[in-house]
Amino acid sequence: MRVDPTTKYKPFPPIALPDRRWPSATITQPPIWASVDLRDGNQALVEPMGIERKARLYNALVAMGFKEIEIGFPAASQTDFDFARYLIEHDMVPEDVTLQVLVQAREPLIRRTFEALEGCKRAVVHVYNSTSTLQRRVVFGMDRPGIIDIARQGAELIHRLADETDTEIVYQYSPESFTGTELDFAVEIVEAVMDVYQPTPDKRLIVNLPSTVEMATPNVYADQIEWFCRHVKNRDSLIISVHPHNDRGTGIAATELALMAGAQRVEGTLFGNGERTGNVDLVTLALNMFTQGIDPGLDCSNMPELVRMSEYCTRLPIHPRHPYAGELVFTAFSGSHQDAINKGLRALRQSNSGVWEVPYLPIDPTDVGRTYEAVIRINSQSGKGGVAHILERDHALQMPRTLQVEFSGVVQHITDESEGEVTAKQLWDIFEGEYLAQHPGDMALKEYRTVPDTHASDVRVLDAVLSVSGQERKISGRGNGPLDAFVDALRQDLGMALEVVNYSEHALGVGANAQAYAYVEMKAEGHAPMYGVGRHTNIVQASLNAILSSVNRVRRLNAAGSSGGARSTQKVKEDATATTTAGAAE
Repeated sequence: MRVDPTTKYKPFPPIALPDRRWPSATITQPPIWASVDLRDGNQALVEPMGIERKARLYNALVAMGFKEIEIGFPAASQTDFDFARYLIEHDMVPEDVTLQVLVQAREPLIRRTFEALEGCKRAVVHVYNSTSTLQRRVVFGMDRPGIIDIARQGAELIHRLADETDTEIVYQYSPESFTGTELDFAVEIVEAVMDVYQPTPDKRLIVNLPSTVEMATPNVYADQIEWFCRHVKNRDSLIISVHPHNDRGTGIAATELALMAGAQRVEGTLFGNGERTGNVDLVTLALNMFTQGIDPGLDCSNMPELVRMSEYCTRLPIHPRHPYAGELVFTAFSGSHQDAINKGLRALRQSNSGVWEVPYLPIDPTDVGRTYEAVIRINSQSGKGGVAHILERDHALQMPRTLQVEFSGVVQHITDESEGEVTAKQLWDIFEGEYLAQHPGDMALKEYRTVPDTHASDVRVLDAVLSVSGQERKISGRGNGPLDAFVDALRQDLGMALEVVNYSEHALGVGANAQAYAYVEMKAEGHAPMYGVGRHTNIVQASLNAILSSVNRVRRLNAAGSSGGARSTQKVKEDATATTTAGAAE
């Protein structure tokens, strides 16, 4: 850094709270949620919302389960005033939902706010004034008594107007910039407001303690909240609310620790929208609780729609790595991650416990309206587990581990060359091209017949007809079964040492027409063991096709002048690279 921070910036002083209790606390229930998307979130936008976008966001908040929604700053904006009137006059406020409005502790603004609420059944009037040491000195030029007078006078006017209206008024007060306010002064000014409102356990005052600017580590904010809760009078007559921002990038952690420290209510926005680095993200907070077995009371089950709605209303994109909501948050490209996820999903299917336990996935994607299709995607960082997962998911292939290793090498070679991602369709095209498709010069099995050897009952004789470049040729061999006899026939015909190293098979479905897959690992002279894959409704023919698949791959390598290893032919590589590039362009 070009600037010496030791002389320009001062560390935030620790809070004197040696017997702090919050580190031992646990969050066991959700807070009272209060959305401030339509006020704090709206004023942060390059293009603030009009009535139509505000209404769409408001309806989404109601549908999610928010019971307290701050709809704006009616005295500061004609649009906010008109929106308050729109909701009230169109009877858009459910019985269990309370509107909230924000207002500075200034008489004209307070009176205008009450005009906006006329006809509303119940509303939170949230009054605030700034209390921090810095703002008192450089913005207001006032001492503590002067700042307290502003808060007291604002509360007195709200109290009088509340007595004159048919609207049930819930009182809320914020010492703005609480994190920069001396704690004893925060208690003093809140108690001055309490003296006006006279809250009781049955009619509690909401005391909002904003982290208007995040100034220290989350544990310091928790200390501030606990210190305040332990020193303010008549604690049981208060609802302690927090309004965290994210200037240091720790808004979520600060909020969770604040709840452990005694906060009962949280004000925030969907996906953390808000001025500067944003407000605390209520979606992430709610789903953090959800993954700990706590019902947050907010419905986030259709995340794709929630994201679309938010992006439409705010005209701000959701980052692809945003917790729970981003397009890529459930996607693994890393080979080791893919392998662990694949095994975890398989184990989950075999388990009856109902408990979600999958490596790297703290939440089931289906719980937030996502699918497993995007969990594993393939690029040059991917490994055998990811490749195997997609082929099993989409095509029910049960590839042996050594085939997984071999084929992932083929895929990685292609993705290294293309420097792009391979889609599930492209992956299948590569697999078909490598193991199942007929290439120029390949041998194809036209027909075969196998009978017991007349001289030894445990030996089979196999006669087959192969097609090579349109020409037929007959081969014959003997062995302890059809596969062994077919390998013997090929060995004689090609003059090539061949040996079956590994074999497995499985059926897709049941019945006479069910497809069967066979996987044969062959050792050919001069080459490392190499797999072939065959499919057919007849398991024997599928196995013979798999043997031919392996032999054809060896022959392609020989024809190309290559030396051993599980590599695709040059044409397959070129075709797959072209497919990947075209897919990326689309």
